[in-house]
Amino acid sequence: MDSTEGLIHYSYYLPEDYDPTRRYPMMVVMPGYNMMWFGESSSGSNLDWTGFTSWTNLGQDMIVVSAQLTDWGDTSTRQAIALTEYFINHFAVDTTRIYAAGYSAGGETMSRAVAMRPDLYAAYLHGASQWDGGFAPIAENGVAVYIYMAQGDEYYGVQKARDAYNGLHDAYAAAGWTDEQIDTVLQMQTPDNAFFDAQGLHVYHAAANVVFDDADILNWIVSKHK
Repeated sequence: MDSTEGLIHYSYYLPEDYDPTRRYPMMVVMPGYNMMWFGESSSGSNLDWTGFTSWTNLGQDMIVVSAQLTDWGDTSTRQAIALTEYFINHFAVDTTRIYAAGYSAGGETMSRAVAMRPDLYAAYLHGASQWDGGFAPIAENGVAVYIYMAQGDEYYGVQKARDAYNGLHDAYAAAGWTDEQIDTVLQMQTPDNAFFDAQGLHVYHAAANVVFDDADILNWIVSKHK
């Protein structure tokens, strides 16, 4: 897509019986560095990623969008938002059920995008990444967030997840939410190394991709509404 924010390379999935007269929930998910755009040879490298395919296998009809962006800063943030708005304007999207997910570099992008336009997204899955966006806009708009990070993450370190959780928790508390209410919109898991070792996964930053195999977490995300 040649947008005002530059050229955006993206792929998308429509339900088999897509009907433009209906309204469908939509997931906008961004992969990590190794599946970003590096030229034609990288095209579609995100399509077999469970971060993309898992949302198509939840047993409910969803539109799934995934871009291969070229950075994890201002440009990628604006492009993620532009892509979300493009699908709202051109496809049968239920605007009360738009979700976001980001892994690693994609999480840096999507934490910024969700904080920049919290009016768009009902919930966000933040996987193995650092939080680069603001906290207050999330709480002010009631965006649900699930944070997932391996305790042994070699790239960011688990403290990045804890910092994000604490920042969001404080923002919700400042907005007048009780701890019980916050628990309904803010969750975090930081499995220890033994959890991944038992699955034969010993590179913990990459191992956290198992979050996309956890139907309970995915269904928690898609249960949220604006």
